[in-house]
Amino acid sequence: MRLYELFERAGLKAPADVENVDVKNIVTDSRRVQKDSLFVCIRGTHTDGHEYIDSAIEKGASVIVAEQVRDACVGGAAAFIMLDNTRKVAALLYNAFFGDPVKNLKIIGVTGTNGKTSVTYLLYEIFRRSGFRTGLIGTVCRLSADGADLSPKNEDPTANMTTPDPDELYRELAEMVKDGVEYVFMEVSSHSLALGKVEAIEFDSAVFTNLTQDHLDFHGSMDEYYKAKSRLFEKSRRALINIGGEYGKRLALECPCPFFTCSVTEGDFRALDVKGWGTGGVSYILKSPYGELWIESPMMGSIAVENTLTAGALALTYGISPKTVSAAIAEIQGAAGRMEKVDIETDEFSVIIDYAHTPDALEKLLRTVRSIRPTGGHIILVFGCGGERDGGKRKLMGGIASRFSDLVIVTSDNSRGEDPDAIISDILKGIDKEKPYTVIKDRREAIARAVLDAKYGDVVVLAGKGHEKYEINAEGKHPFDETKIVKSAFALRQERK
Repeated sequence: MRLYELFERAGLKAPADVENVDVKNIVTDSRRVQKDSLFVCIRGTHTDGHEYIDSAIEKGASVIVAEQVRDACVGGAAAFIMLDNTRKVAALLYNAFFGDPVKNLKIIGVTGTNGKTSVTYLLYEIFRRSGFRTGLIGTVCRLSADGADLSPKNEDPTANMTTPDPDELYRELAEMVKDGVEYVFMEVSSHSLALGKVEAIEFDSAVFTNLTQDHLDFHGSMDEYYKAKSRLFEKSRRALINIGGEYGKRLALECPCPFFTCSVTEGDFRALDVKGWGTGGVSYILKSPYGELWIESPMMGSIAVENTLTAGALALTYGISPKTVSAAIAEIQGAAGRMEKVDIETDEFSVIIDYAHTPDALEKLLRTVRSIRPTGGHIILVFGCGGERDGGKRKLMGGIASRFSDLVIVTSDNSRGEDPDAIISDILKGIDKEKPYTVIKDRREAIARAVLDAKYGDVVVLAGKGHEKYEINAEGKHPFDETKIVKSAFALRQERK
């Protein structure tokens, strides 16, 4: 592809003296440069792409796109183009390189601290069951029409990213266009908005679920976190806003596009006569501008009400019939790692795995479990907090763990390069020392202890990892499957009887 064609598709202007330069691919990692690559220099948190311009040229890059001039490029073998904000430029260029797939898709972006995965999955299924060809991009998986897996074949199986980087994101969207996808449901993280990953996308709709403390290590404050999330609504034709929290109400006052509102108790869409909360799921009447419909879901607790309400509301605004919405939600079991019950052959106790890794999510999870546990049963909570992430939430989560659990086992959870003992020490500042708790730093041992010690009617809750099948510590990223660990511990329990 000629440079002028690529830049024209991206809405950029190529300098006349280099517009006919040939571009074979686009890279932001100098290690992936090949002959006739276009290398985009991006300043990252740990490295700066501008420092690798010489290396890119030596490997055969035909074009360098950067934010600053480097002497090595002047009169060199590669064309040099200086542009502001190369992160956003990279998104525009990747979209153009893959044929501008965003113009052929209706993309619905879902953002919020909690609920993104469940809401996108629910929408994917509701629209699919309504006869549309649907795509899904999110934390747990990336799917095209008919459930085709879009994850790169050489991708690390322990990799995890809510919104893919532009090189993968726009490739996947292009694959969806080839597959005839009409609607794409995408989790849109605050990081992706702040870093310009979705710069090339005009969203058909944006959904706001909630905003509670998380990622302050990156954003610095709740206000900056909110501002990052709110950028999605500047890029959307319309929106659905859950106004059940203070930031949802604020967004409803500031939203730059037309919008509907929802929440359990107020808004254009709300839940009436909520029943259930137990292991059999929940039910309620969804009251909406399109009339009332009966919702019954096998998913559990207030979390299920919030998520099904949000997904059902948006589906109704797209003209999907109330009957179809109701029937679909009744059959959807929920996303992996979200209030997921581990299948073990016993009626003595149960084990639930959930991704809850923020104070708000942990409290909602434990409140739900308290409502479904058998009479006389206890909640045994195993949880930790991530290293090199928002440290301010650790004490808060310790306090919530003590208030809503009967036994807390504090352990590790992706400590990364941080000292696990220091993370645990932060959590213990919030733990009620008058209530039962223990510290088992090794997460595998902590899970095994909980399973081996559970009594009749108890519910073991493993919080923080959810769908993740890995553990990250100072030595790197390692496979770590909590379901397998639970089943192994249960087998040992049976042997000891």
